[in-house]
Amino acid sequence: MKYFVQVNGRPHEVEVVAAPGGLAVRIDGEELDVAYTEVDRLGQVAMLVDGRSYGVSIDGDETLCSVTVAGHLYEVAIEDERERAAHAAERARKKGGGTVNSVMPGVVVTVLVTEGELVEEGQALLILEAMKMQNEIAAPSAGRVERIHATEGRAVASGAPLITLASTEPDGE
Repeated sequence: MKYFVQVNGRPHEVEVVAAPGGLAVRIDGEELDVAYTEVDRLGQVAMLVDGRSYGVSIDGDETLCSVTVAGHLYEVAIEDERERAAHAAERARKKGGGTVNSVMPGVVVTVLVTEGELVEEGQALLILEAMKMQNEIAAPSAGRVERIHATEGRAVASGAPLITLASTEPDGE
């Protein structure tokens, strides 16, 4: 499993694989031989890293913890690959932008926005008729209507692009 770890604010990539007698660990591409034993249920761990022994004290949970090694305190934030992808998707959603696709086949009844228009999260973008029901397709986030792919009166397939929104936030935020 790959983890993205920040130690006192410095980023590191850590890969961990269970191996006979310990763990195969790679930190920023450097391979380490690691074995550990929990000393108690209070976060005390005995570690053997490349033949060197360390007493480690861990306080916190699997995402944010304080680690003490030989009297030195380290603040550690941990994300696994799935959490990192989920957090990136959430940041992108909050930032706005992206293409709104049809979730079902249907006919575009009415387009409610124009290119260049600013929209709010949840604002109706168009009406899609499917199975004799009219469905309001809403903006998943705030943004600016960059392009309208749908045409009133035309059928669309499931997954077809309807409207592309552009972020209204400056890059890097």
